[in-house]
Amino acid sequence: MSEQQAIDRQSPVPYYEQLADVLQVRVETGAIAVGDRLPSELDLSAEYGIARATVRQALQLLESRGLAQRVPNRGVFASRPSSDRGWMIQNTEGFLENAVGRQNRAVTTTVLRSGRAKLPDFVAALLEVAVGVEGFELVRLRHLDGVPAVYSVNYSPPSVAPIVGDSEAVLNGTGSLSELLTRAGYPLRGAHRTIRARAATAEVAEALEVVRGEPVICVQSTSWTKNEERFDVYETWVRTDVVPLEVNVSSVDIPGH
Repeated sequence: MSEQQAIDRQSPVPYYEQLADVLQVRVETGAIAVGDRLPSELDLSAEYGIARATVRQALQLLESRGLAQRVPNRGVFASRPSSDRGWMIQNTEGFLENAVGRQNRAVTTTVLRSGRAKLPDFVAALLEVAVGVEGFELVRLRHLDGVPAVYSVNYSPPSVAPIVGDSEAVLNGTGSLSELLTRAGYPLRGAHRTIRARAATAEVAEALEVVRGEPVICVQSTSWTKNEERFDVYETWVRTDVVPLEVNVSSVDIPGH
């Protein structure tokens, strides 16, 4: 196993995500051809020195990226993402790292507003900080192939605010917020997401070029680390005619059933 393919034990990136990235490279470079069966969970566990449960998570992430397909009683096979894939909403990855950013489509980010601000009461509750505290607000608009697609507002707690505020790349729209936070010691371990249709506000309507009051899908998410520390809340309004939301569903093998 080459050094580039090894799991970095010192990295804040979870092992399963590192393994998924390695397998993705192997599929995309043809080292594992589309249609070929991937190594088994047991083989990958031995090759990379990680638990089978971690390998299973990596394979599930690879499936969600459209690069693998599980066939019951046969194994997991390399596949090619369809060209019209959207945002795989259950992924831990950020929007830019998700499937949309992997397609041959132009993704541009415009930062509409950023800076320290009093956190809304509902955000303070979700982040488990005191009501009235100051955090960081980041408002961005994403275009796909020149079409407005995603309007998002991220809120950071006081502990994270300086990290975001000092990142020139994130504030000018060229950097990934999720990658920044991972490097800073806030890798996403889990999140709770709620999806509902909401009437577009004046600001959302103008940004997404829709009619004010028109129902638009809004995703609200709260993210936490492995220590249960909550570090990010976002509300993302999505034009699903441009970016479909996707969810992969798979069965769970239960011993004895």
